[in-house]
Amino acid sequence: MKTLSELLLAVPTDEYEILSSEVNAEEVRITSIAFDSRVAAKGGMFFCLEGVNSDGHNFIDMAYAAGCRCFAVERDIPLPADTVAVRFKSTRRALSAVSAEFYSHPDRDMHIIGITGTKGKTTTALLIHKMLDTCGIISGYIGTNGVSFCGKHFQTLNTTPESLEIFKYLDYMREAGVKVVVLEVSSQALWTYRVNDLSFDTCIYTNLYPDHIGKHEHPSFEHYKRTKRSLFRDYSPSTVIVNSDDSAWKYMVRGCRADVITTSAFGSSAAWRAEDVREIRTREHLGVSFYACRGDKKTAVTLDLPGKINVANALFVLAVCSDVFGISAEEVAHTFDGMTIDGRAEVVTSPSLPDVTFVIDYAHNGASLEAILTVLRGYSPRRLICLFGSVGERTYLRRGELARAAAKHADLCILTADNSGREPTEKIIAEIDAAFPDGYPPRILIPDRRDAIYHAVNIAQKGDIILLAGKGHEDYQLIGTRRVPFCERDIIKSAAADLSAVGAQFSKNY
Repeated sequence: MKTLSELLLAVPTDEYEILSSEVNAEEVRITSIAFDSRVAAKGGMFFCLEGVNSDGHNFIDMAYAAGCRCFAVERDIPLPADTVAVRFKSTRRALSAVSAEFYSHPDRDMHIIGITGTKGKTTTALLIHKMLDTCGIISGYIGTNGVSFCGKHFQTLNTTPESLEIFKYLDYMREAGVKVVVLEVSSQALWTYRVNDLSFDTCIYTNLYPDHIGKHEHPSFEHYKRTKRSLFRDYSPSTVIVNSDDSAWKYMVRGCRADVITTSAFGSSAAWRAEDVREIRTREHLGVSFYACRGDKKTAVTLDLPGKINVANALFVLAVCSDVFGISAEEVAHTFDGMTIDGRAEVVTSPSLPDVTFVIDYAHNGASLEAILTVLRGYSPRRLICLFGSVGERTYLRRGELARAAAKHADLCILTADNSGREPTEKIIAEIDAAFPDGYPPRILIPDRRDAIYHAVNIAQKGDIILLAGKGHEDYQLIGTRRVPFCERDIIKSAAADLSAVGAQFSKNY
């Protein structure tokens, strides 16, 4: 519990104004903070955040009914006499500063690793988290796959949660004895102040491709690029690790005062580089082996994750664990054995189809889809079948990007739903279908994603690799405004088990 005046010390005085009230703001005690009126409580401070689909100012009455008597606003709002309101220039920026102060800056008691880039954030973050835990350094993870630490797991809505949630989870982690936290840092999080008051110790840059550009997102690629760079320029990390195979890496670290460690999955000049990369395919795994080189020292590494993109991710792990935390490259390499990531090039097999490889991956934009398809093509499939869709109500440019990526690498495409929301799935997949150049490869349009998966299983042949792209780790489908339970791993296994009875039916229908 802190007083309002104590919390406001975290915000520059020219950023806020206490509006006239019968309440003495100096005496107001804050027992909780909320930006969602559904979790507002007595003694709480409610922050009115303006979003794409809602405005927190419209939920003040609900927060008041729940017991809140202190409100953070961006404009004058009529309030009852027993309340106090603070008008901020930006309630989002203020939420970050106030949350850090409310939870007594837990980030300062841990080593915070921030990872940004278009692709590879989740895999790299989770590999580092698993590696540190296995090697005896208690760690936590916050990112696309939720929040994980000390055997606990919490779901989140965004790759990088709102600042209040970040500091709340960091406080939990501090109490649990966590020493290192690995955080995925999205461009939206940087742009909307979600990590504004975090102290980063190590930052990682993976790569850069056009994404998240359009209505309600970044206005241009240059804005997206500049926002990503701010993690390295504005947050003063002591160590920065970059993928020197990416053409934008020098731009990202320009003006950065940290020690910069370079990595290269293609064997070029870098502090950490990979040599003699080889693909490995078995009935249950798609993997890769290589030598991780640091100076003249070579360490043999085998991953149960496919392709050079995961070689790049593994090099980040080696650089962090060895150069920052002093774990030997040999121990890291040994710990990689059998390590996989849910929904990231995740291989699913079935006794009913022992010679067919199903791969679940989160690839949901053109760059990531092209990357995973290129990787899978390297394993010489009889056919490479790609099942995918695109999210509704936003990221409209992705639809053409996805089509062009699939057209370059897939032998057959099954277009279907992927979190359509309130936009008709038929409209989305028709736009994707229309963007395929020259009508190739052949495509099947099945709006219901479960039906589409059953069809993919039914037409599978020996030696095929079937990619289910877009959902990855997600265990739901967004239909309208509802999250409907949906686990692709379970559906694949169920469809394979029901192949003779159900598969024929779907084959006739489509």
